[in-house]
Amino acid sequence: QLQLVESGGGLVQPGGSLRLSCSAVEVTLDNYAIGWFRQAPGKEREGVSCLSSSNRRTDYAASVKGRFTVSRDDAKKTVYLQMNNLKPDDTGTYYCAAYGAFTIASMSMDPDLYEVWGQGTQVTVSS
Repeated sequence: QLQLVESGGGLVQPGGSLRLSCSAVEVTLDNYAIGWFRQAPGKEREGVSCLSSSNRRTDYAASVKGRFTVSRDDAKKTVYLQMNNLKPDDTGTYYCAAYGAFTIASMSMDPDLYEVWGQGTQVTVSS
């Protein structure tokens, strides 16, 4: 059964960078579409980015487009979220999630599609 573990969060100053990792335990990610979501205190969870199982399709929330990059290394069973030029509004708990992809191009920012979630990693952007 797929399990996901996030890492890489921390405290960073505005303008700084972090790279989050989402690693699969035991099972490979080959046939899964992946999403990154975040939730700030007092706010609803929002989609940040998603990635198809083929690694050829990606999508980003407007608020992070041009600053965040999602990628996957199936050999390492890991998905990454590179976050550059971080802003205080990026603060929150970041979650990766996966669902069995319908096609190699399948991806979605709809959290209801996702079957497996990681435990989350905290990102704090503050001076």
